[in-house]
Amino acid sequence: MISSDDIFAASILIVDDQEANVLLLVEMLGDAGYRCIASTMDPQAVCELHRAHHYDLIVLDLQMPGLDGFQVMEGLKEIEADAYLPVLVMTAEPDLKLRALAAGAKDFISKPFDLMEARMRIHNLLEVRLLYQQLEDYSRALESLALHDSLTGLPNRRLLFDRLELSIAHAHRNKSTMAVMYLDLDGFKQINDTLGHDAGDALLRMVAARLEAAVRQEDTVARMGGDEFVIGLWEISHADAVARLASKVIQAVSQPYRMQERSVSVTASVGVGIYPQHGEDVETLLKRADLALHEAKRSGKNDYRIAAHGDLSAMARG
Repeated sequence: MISSDDIFAASILIVDDQEANVLLLVEMLGDAGYRCIASTMDPQAVCELHRAHHYDLIVLDLQMPGLDGFQVMEGLKEIEADAYLPVLVMTAEPDLKLRALAAGAKDFISKPFDLMEARMRIHNLLEVRLLYQQLEDYSRALESLALHDSLTGLPNRRLLFDRLELSIAHAHRNKSTMAVMYLDLDGFKQINDTLGHDAGDALLRMVAARLEAAVRQEDTVARMGGDEFVIGLWEISHADAVARLASKVIQAVSQPYRMQERSVSVTASVGVGIYPQHGEDVETLLKRADLALHEAKRSGKNDYRIAAHGDLSAMARG
């Protein structure tokens, strides 16, 4: 919900080549209670000012020497990625009003000003603008929740699959190699049982942070659920590079954690699937990496295994 205080705290830029008009509007808005008012008499400066300050509303004169309001709006469209122009135009020419609205302006006020009308139109337009921003923020939050794990903030399965598909497509196009690492914590259940689920959740967040720090910026660390994580390696030069990174990840996870005024340790087991040797699609690569992970656990944990070649169903039976 948009409050009056939100509206009065909104940022406004007044653009007019006539100083008297600028002073009149600044005084009117200041008397009304608006606190963030800027102005310029130079239409050439508007785009740079908006790029720097992201005004909630630009009150723009249409007829100015050198650069008119229509040209200014064209420049603003390049800044506003969503094509929403927070512009209220001012004009003494009635014929320009419809053209201005068609060009992207959201409303207009006529010259000479009716101050009460101008104040009301500015107030109403700011309320719409702030509601629009609020809806955008809410939509982005919902999208983020749909694509990220709520506990760790890491990508979830849905986003992981999207990124792995992109990575595979990149590797196929460039005749290169990528890999997935399936990771499971050794002894996590004991942490939950002895210290409680809140401590377990805190540990998972710390593990997530260490995993992100251990890989490259272009790689993806995702949480699959529970104490299982997957790392998508965007591109690798050879299998030895994967082995070194798997060892690095295991070492990073196995360093002690400080929790509840005590030192806590867990280790990790890792399975690796490499494209295209172990599969050419996301599901196959993950299954191969998962089987390799189980082999690492059977072999004593706190270690990694790279997937074996061969029939996947036969490996699963084995």
